Amino acid sequence: MKTDLTDTTASKINKALVQGRRAIGTPAVGMVLTLVVVTDEENAYDALKAAGDASHEHPSRTLVVIKRVSRSPRGRTQSRLDAEVRLGADAGSGETVILRLYGEVSDHAQSVVLPLLLPDAPVVVWWSVDAPRDPAGDPLGALGQRRVTDSYTAEKPVDELRSRAETYEPGDTDLAWARITPWRSMLAAALDQVSCEIVSAEVAGEESNPSVELLAMWLADRLHVHVRRAVSAGPGLTQVRMETTGGPITLHRSDGAMATLALPGQPDRAVALKRRETSELLAEELRRLDPDDTYASALRFGVDRLGGLQSAAERVAERAEAASQPPPSLPVRAVPEPAAAGRDSGPAAPAAPAAASPGSGDAERPSPAQMPPVRKADPQ
Repeated sequence: MKTDLTDTTASKINKALVQGRRAIGTPAVGMVLTLVVVTDEENAYDALKAAGDASHEHPSRTLVVIKRVSRSPRGRTQSRLDAEVRLGADAGSGETVILRLYGEVSDHAQSVVLPLLLPDAPVVVWWSVDAPRDPAGDPLGALGQRRVTDSYTAEKPVDELRSRAETYEPGDTDLAWARITPWRSMLAAALDQVSCEIVSAEVAGEESNPSVELLAMWLADRLHVHVRRAVSAGPGLTQVRMETTGGPITLHRSDGAMATLALPGQPDRAVALKRRETSELLAEELRRLDPDDTYASALRFGVDRLGGLQSAAERVAERAEAASQPPPSLPVRAVPEPAAAGRDSGPAAPAAPAAASPGSGDAERPSPAQMPPVRKADPQ
């Protein structure tokens, strides 16, 4: 069931929700939380689909906030709120309200969302794209007990992790962290099967995948060993190799679905390590509403403390910097003057003639005065 409301208010939206529940025969509210999804028009469909699939595990009221920017200067000054209310099969296992904010009201989205929150229920805010630098300090983020971002959608994912570490507050989390949950579980189970000391580790994956950095920081933080970050063609995470006193432990995934686990003294085994959809990652983050201390510890370890190979971008930047430097100048040795050299070596030698002969043949050449006169030829 869908209900479209144009130039509406929060009270009218609440009234439409009550009427819609009565129309479909479910007057009781059975949602366990409120999920606020902040997105744009381009990514709204994917965000709605992920939230709808996650609602099958966590029935919730989903409030989708889309800030619309008018093209005309007059339209930017006019505030308007349009809403689309979805119930029943169109909203998964809960309720969905799509809020489109125009004009000045888009700068006060929290005032629109606050009256629509479920009473006495936790609030989770998810930015599918363009997350703020400080999620906890954002007006919408301040409404939630949990704040979910996705560093993978950022323009510079690794720099985004640095920002997350600087502004972290209890309750913050990232879908890039949820992507490595199967890897962390598999590696922890592998270490339980061997009794040896970890010497070092290496994590390989795509260059611009923040999950690779997070997994490397988690290993370095928990094992207290040097961890290198290597670059591979992907997809996503491809390999983790831990050097131990008993031999290497390797978890390798090349196709994004199945991985091979190799332990010292044991045959290789195939394990399922499939890349998961956004809805599965979101559902995992909705399972716990308390602060994730493990994520906080790994995030605060710091990306810059990881060792590893240079990325392609860093190599290009280094070559460009080297090309812009001027070529080094060769050292020039001063040549002493002949007179100074003579004074240093001993008494001065007799001065040479002023006109030095260029060659031996010039000494026999007569001067113009010594040459015989030229006779003119007699006319015939």
